[in-house]
Amino acid sequence: MSSETQTSRNKVQLCMKGSTKDSGKWHVHRGGTFNRSIRLSRRTLSDAHLNRSVRGLSSSSGPRVCIVGGGPAGFYTAQQLLKARQDAAVDIYERLPVPFGLVRFGVAPDHPEVKNVINTFTQTAQHERCSFHGNVTVGKDVTIDELRQAYHAVVLSYGAEGNRSMGIPGEDLPGVFSAKDFVGWYNGLPSNKELHPDLSCETAVILGQGNVALDVARILLAPVEMLKETDITQNALETLVGSKVRRVLIVGRRGPLQIACTIKELREMVNLPDTRADMLPADFEGIAEALKDLPRPRKRLTELMMKAVKEGGDDKAKKCWGFRFFRSPVEVLAGADGKRATGIRLALNKLEGSGDSTRAEATGQLEDVDCGLIISSIGYKSIPIDPAVPFDPRRAIVPNEMGRVQDTAGLYCSGWVKRGPTGVIATTMNDSFDTARVLIQDMEAGKLDLSVNKPGAQVITALLQTRGVRTVLFSQWEKINAEEEKRGKSLGKPREKLLDVDEMLKIAWCQERV
Repeated sequence: MSSETQTSRNKVQLCMKGSTKDSGKWHVHRGGTFNRSIRLSRRTLSDAHLNRSVRGLSSSSGPRVCIVGGGPAGFYTAQQLLKARQDAAVDIYERLPVPFGLVRFGVAPDHPEVKNVINTFTQTAQHERCSFHGNVTVGKDVTIDELRQAYHAVVLSYGAEGNRSMGIPGEDLPGVFSAKDFVGWYNGLPSNKELHPDLSCETAVILGQGNVALDVARILLAPVEMLKETDITQNALETLVGSKVRRVLIVGRRGPLQIACTIKELREMVNLPDTRADMLPADFEGIAEALKDLPRPRKRLTELMMKAVKEGGDDKAKKCWGFRFFRSPVEVLAGADGKRATGIRLALNKLEGSGDSTRAEATGQLEDVDCGLIISSIGYKSIPIDPAVPFDPRRAIVPNEMGRVQDTAGLYCSGWVKRGPTGVIATTMNDSFDTARVLIQDMEAGKLDLSVNKPGAQVITALLQTRGVRTVLFSQWEKINAEEEKRGKSLGKPREKLLDVDEMLKIAWCQERV
């Protein structure tokens, strides 16, 4: 993504007639203090004028907080900070030109109600003490140390952009995808626009049994007529129209009582038109006896699975799906030419232990499943963003205590980079609110020196400009948004997402004044 974004910046320089690359100067002395010598061009002043929060920062003397990441964690953290401190100014920096992170790129297209939270995020972004700065790669375009010098506090909320590896032979073969990339493909993530999955096979295997796995299964099997009215990308829709996938197996290493999905997603699979459930009754032996001791949510989920096992569904249905429990992947199998995945070898497991400590142990038995599409949905993972930030490679998080980054005063984290890629949007909301409260407590306890006036976005924007990096303000994102809604309307959809960063930047920057 970073190389694609840099290419975009180089191309877009051609249409930035009013800007000059040398219109701002910013020097960092060895002692770590800033020396400002800024000459703003007309275009830079105009950009600042486009965003009320940038306009208002020059007169603010309260705490200035920088948030790295424009997804749910970032926006929820900003929301709580603005609410708690009437003098706080918050700047959100986002790698892409567009905001909202996984709400835009992770939520399934047939779940529009979940995306309504964008309305709340928009209100936050338009707050007079908040500003959004897209098209900025923190750790490359600007360092964490530079942000820490410009702000009283920096909050890392950049989520989990990496994929967890299965660690098995053959996982790099064509026909094997991570769920993160597959979801990004049908949701319009620019870095996944060239994915081109081959859906000419009859059977697909999804490894993992969480909500993302069920989202992927549902998209593969849903009637195209259902998807046509969503914001799924047009190229994904066209690929799905020609799909030959008729059977999806959703594989998990443990049993029905440990499945990670929620009842809402399971119910959607059970009720999917022209599709029936295909389960193995042996996987559910002894489950009925355990029902009485289960918490209510787990009990309802298990009862729905057992009902699906018993009823099966319409035998005339052309498509089917099913959970396969007690199985772990050990090898992706290639065809005779060795060039493509044609199957997967699974180890059969038995469970050891009880409760939360239940673990899967291999029995020594193996099972081969023929399939032409394999999607690994075993989890996302955060990645290091800057050498100055502590990082736990084993847990793939920034080590922290209640959101305070370990041994780094003034640095905080929220969301997946804080706790790992678990939970739903509401989980991230509560987690982000907690981090914001901790930050406020540190301000009030004097752990952050608010007596020093910090320059904030005014200086960082000038610094970025000297490096040839131009930000996308929220008002400029709204032009991208309007264009997507316009294109979607012509297709009978709520929006048609732009897939190309060049095109996003052109719309954001080159049509400002007619």
